[in-house]
Amino acid sequence: MSKEQVHVAIAILYQNNQYLMQLRDNIPTIAYPAHWALFGGHIEPGETPEIAVQREILEEIGYILPQVAKFGCYPDQTVVRHVFHAPLLVEFDQLVLNEGWDMGLLTPDDIRRGKFYSANADDEKPLGAVAQQILLEFMEVSH
Repeated sequence: MSKEQVHVAIAILYQNNQYLMQLRDNIPTIAYPAHWALFGGHIEPGETPEIAVQREILEEIGYILPQVAKFGCYPDQTVVRHVFHAPLLVEFDQLVLNEGWDMGLLTPDDIRRGKFYSANADDEKPLGAVAQQILLEFMEVSH
């Protein structure tokens, strides 16, 4: 019998053709340690994916999502990712990183390259494969 899939809600946040990503903490026990990923997290019992993504973004970067639109659902063996997208309507320096090692605005070229420099890590770090796939698909349909 397989373990039940975890449901998460994540957000593609964009501004001036750049995409906000979180550098996950460098903790070996978490998924994608020290990889760039999309902000978001677990859907709590009784929450809808829409409510969860709004709560997670507020908790992680102090940003109140204006409105979210569903982009898609990405299930695999362990996780079902509910993906939303919304514009980032505040300046980058108004965001407060409450979770993760770093955050950055990545260009489409950064995303295609699959790595991005982090000042906090003082190194280029890879994008998580799933986050990269989701962003590549989003860029394809949104332009």
